[in-house]
Amino acid sequence: MFGIATLRWKGLIYQPVFVGFENVGRVFSDPVFHSAIINSAIQVGVAVPLMIPLAFMLGYHLNSRPRGHRLLSILYFSPGLISISITGMIFYGVLSPNGGVNGFLDLIGLDSLIRPWLADPATALASLIAIDLWRGVGWTAVLFAARLSSLPGEVIEAAQLDGAGKLRTMWQVAFPMIKDYAKTLTTLQFLWTAFTSAALILLLTRGGPGTATTTLSYLVYAKAFSQQDLGYSQVVGVFLLIIGIAGMALIGFILRDKEDRP
Repeated sequence: MFGIATLRWKGLIYQPVFVGFENVGRVFSDPVFHSAIINSAIQVGVAVPLMIPLAFMLGYHLNSRPRGHRLLSILYFSPGLISISITGMIFYGVLSPNGGVNGFLDLIGLDSLIRPWLADPATALASLIAIDLWRGVGWTAVLFAARLSSLPGEVIEAAQLDGAGKLRTMWQVAFPMIKDYAKTLTTLQFLWTAFTSAALILLLTRGGPGTATTTLSYLVYAKAFSQQDLGYSQVVGVFLLIIGIAGMALIGFILRDKEDRP
């Protein structure tokens, strides 16, 4: 990756030419790259902070074994088992101009809200983030429930006997006990969102309208396979790698244990 970033190369059947840091200058002066950074930051900055708390609360509820909890586990986990191509087809139908969302809005008399969700620059990225949440929240909730099931029940009971309500027990007793696990799941969701968004974008929006849904992950794909500019693509890939490492370090810092703090 680092080597290809220094080449002008259109693909395997072409002769590569060493250009040093020329690709770096092209990338950092490209407005499309700037848009991709902003879109990736919005996608990760909205999806992950929403997904982890929601998943933890659902997992905590699931661990309390409510009526039908086995069925709930299956329903929560199912979106994570659906292939990306089928997910794309589902939401292409749901979010199309004549699809399920607009049909529902028309049914309840909210015609003013009807729009082409994936073709409107104001809603396209938000629609993709919503799909990320649909795919990730339930799957992560089941993983949280599995970890919560191993906590000693007497600790939770003691907190409740001391007068702690459900929310306080959830966030001040249970969550600190599984913080390391939460840190791992947060890191995985961050990497999943930042590095694998290209497939869904390719299926639904192809980075558009304009550059409204072009993320760094999709830009790597588009430059390498659609525009045959491997050098540019791998400069973006190196930048994405650096962002990934920095993000992992930030998550580790935010969710560190008290004894690890200075």
